[in-house]
Amino acid sequence: MSKKVQYELEYPVRCSPGILYEFLSTPAGLQEWFADKVDFRDNVFSFSWSGNVEEAEVLDQVAAEYIRLRWVTAPKEEFFEFRIRVSDVTTETILIVKDFAEKKEIADQSQLWDYQVKDLFHRIGN
Repeated sequence: MSKKVQYELEYPVRCSPGILYEFLSTPAGLQEWFADKVDFRDNVFSFSWSGNVEEAEVLDQVAAEYIRLRWVTAPKEEFFEFRIRVSDVTTETILIVKDFAEKKEIADQSQLWDYQVKDLFHRIGN
């Protein structure tokens, strides 16, 4: 089995960090763009897609800055993260997605994130 590597994607967003964070860290916000149904209990999100359920535990978070999650079936060192940065130069809000994939799958996984984030932008009116 190939070892997964971390990769990072950046998306400029026309939205305040506080509003964006709500879409990244709450069941209602995540259900708008990330999964068909989202529940949260005991620091674990349950994401449902077409009846399939995957769980991710919250590893760390700072309001309006980032949330880091790990699929409960993933190795301890792997996670996915939504980070919000505001450019010092342009004051533009930037969403940074960090995830892990095998090298040969990074392009496909990036495309999947592009699709998901496009849906997020549609929901926030971007």
